[in-house]
Amino acid sequence: MLDVTLETIVKAKHNNNIIRSTPLEYNSYLSEIYNSNVYLKREDLSPVRSYKIRGAYNFITENVKLGSNNYVCASAGNHAQGVALACNYYKVNGVIFMPTTTPLQKIYKVRKFGGDYIDIKVTGDTFDDAFDKAVKYSRQSKKTFVHPFDEPAVIAGQGTVGLEILSECKSHIDYVIVPVGGGGLISGICVYFQNMSPDTKIIGVEPQGAPSMTRSIEDGKVVTLDSIDTFIDGAAVKKVGEYNFKLAGECINQMVIAPEGRVCSTMLDLLYHDGIVTEPAGALSIDALKDLKDNIVNKTVVCVVSGGNFDFERLPEVKERSLVYEGLKHYLVVNFAQRAGTLKEFLDVLGPNDDITRFEYIKKTNKEKGPALVGIELKHPADFQTIIGKMDKRKIHYEIITSSSILYELII
Repeated sequence: MLDVTLETIVKAKHNNNIIRSTPLEYNSYLSEIYNSNVYLKREDLSPVRSYKIRGAYNFITENVKLGSNNYVCASAGNHAQGVALACNYYKVNGVIFMPTTTPLQKIYKVRKFGGDYIDIKVTGDTFDDAFDKAVKYSRQSKKTFVHPFDEPAVIAGQGTVGLEILSECKSHIDYVIVPVGGGGLISGICVYFQNMSPDTKIIGVEPQGAPSMTRSIEDGKVVTLDSIDTFIDGAAVKKVGEYNFKLAGECINQMVIAPEGRVCSTMLDLLYHDGIVTEPAGALSIDALKDLKDNIVNKTVVCVVSGGNFDFERLPEVKERSLVYEGLKHYLVVNFAQRAGTLKEFLDVLGPNDDITRFEYIKKTNKEKGPALVGIELKHPADFQTIIGKMDKRKIHYEIITSSSILYELII
């Protein structure tokens, strides 16, 4: 396996004929909140709205030179778009495996960028399932596999993000915050910064439901997670790349684990204040500022906004997860006595600013009590304990199910 070096990253930058440097933007809103100088590296403004085009294009460029005209990849969406656009550019064929959980918006974009040069196969419940099938197909068909992260030419392509950051920022950078899925982006950035700005601290961010790099660093070797939460689909992998871990494992100064609900709040905050649309993985680096706020005062910080391929059909779920995380929405199963006036008694425990957003109840004959699903939205998180106290005092039987992952997933 070839090494990723400063020279291969510079070469990848020169190779790139289809995208210009993405903006490095000073963000006054975040800078004021965190009393620091916060810059956003806007990879969401690339032609495929993510950094993934860099690695995919660089790999295919190098292999087209060697005569390869047929490619295979696995992707949750963004890598697939990069491969599709590169295949279309070079007029070569690509077969793309995508998990069934991939948002339809990303599948549509893959078809748009690839045109007649790509074939999409939607299969498997997770990225890892699709990956296994893609690798098997690649071997059987003898087509060139474009790894989404564990491949030197791909890593070198992603490393051009670091090259652009350093060339665009006029002051010393104290922190670079990078989302981590398989590790391709952060390993490429690590290589470049270790050579050109070794004093800069590299911070990785993973979703709470898929902390594969964090667990690998803790164990000193690549580990495979038993299960993952695929909500932050662009960073939800069970296992980081072996080569990525080798390059980034000792370079990363700190890993931050971001709760999915908190990331949703960050996505909405960016949308409302700056009009920036990110996908969940794209908001990870900005969300990590909440954990780093005491360390970054008066520092220069760059957050890599890795992608903006957001399917707006998911917006209600993003809002829901945000409210639940903030303690402003709760779900309960309430066991009502089946007699007149019971519902009124329950409504009396609510405050003037509390709102019932969901109520499902069917009266059953020959039953003394009947369960109802109740959703409550609050103005202040502390109000929920007041409601619970009143219910306990009135001996209303209930069970809180917001924290029950299986039932909660059923509700939303």
